[in-house]
Amino acid sequence: MNRTQTHLTAYAMLFPALLLLGVFTLYPVLYSVFLSFSKYTALELGAGKPPSWIGLENFRVVFSDPLYQTGILNSLKYLLVVPILQIASLGVAVLVNQKLPAIALFRVGYYVPVITSLSLAAVMWDWVYAKDGLLNAMLEGLGLLSRSSAFSWLINENTALWAIMFVTFWQGFGYYMVLYLAGLQSIPAELEEAARLDGATKAQVFWRVTVPLMRPTLLVCSLISTLGALRVLAEIIVFTGGGPINSTYTALFYVYDKAFKQFNYGQGAAAGMGVALIGFLLSFVNFRLTRENYREGK
Repeated sequence: MNRTQTHLTAYAMLFPALLLLGVFTLYPVLYSVFLSFSKYTALELGAGKPPSWIGLENFRVVFSDPLYQTGILNSLKYLLVVPILQIASLGVAVLVNQKLPAIALFRVGYYVPVITSLSLAAVMWDWVYAKDGLLNAMLEGLGLLSRSSAFSWLINENTALWAIMFVTFWQGFGYYMVLYLAGLQSIPAELEEAARLDGATKAQVFWRVTVPLMRPTLLVCSLISTLGALRVLAEIIVFTGGGPINSTYTALFYVYDKAFKQFNYGQGAAAGMGVALIGFLLSFVNFRLTRENYREGK
């Protein structure tokens, strides 16, 4: 088989996947870009009218909307969960990578929240965060909260966003732990043993051998968690619906509100473009911070 036939065979095998990718990913993205510059609401849709081009008007309206600005700010606050989640997941991955009795049970236990449905998790965490729930009972037992000052964590504007962030941490912790565990187990044991024979301490082996070799895994996990935190939506819908007093109103919830509740598809698409731009910038920062610079020997 010559080179041309090999390429044709490869593309023929890729064609079904590329077709699905184009129909369900590329086309919606390009159409959303077009809608962001167009006027298209439920009225036009019901009347069978096509979107009408209005330039940057949607962006002007959306970016000047205080509610969208609040959503952007809350989404940026939500990113605080990312470094905490990554550090904790990596630390536990190092622990469960040890050869200890019944360590497989611990790995499974940490992963259970990942496969727990959000609806079931919502029932549990609603009970935990309730005024007479488990969290307040624990704080009362520790003497940090009195019964008279107890409150529901999800209906308090000062704590609602942080409470949902902890649910994200709880549900994503096991997922990233497994990814880091896979990365740790892919490192040749001979490299770490050689470093120990050269007199390196456990801490030095971890920071100078393990972490540099884990950079691809660190990049993947940081990218996934950053973008996941930026586009958090299901948790907001299930727990608070953007309240109380818009304290959990995120940027992607604004997109959902505009497009699927107010049926203003043009402004919803423009808001989505803003979220996508922030995601692109954060991804660029992640690449810059975690990539290996071979020219400088780092």
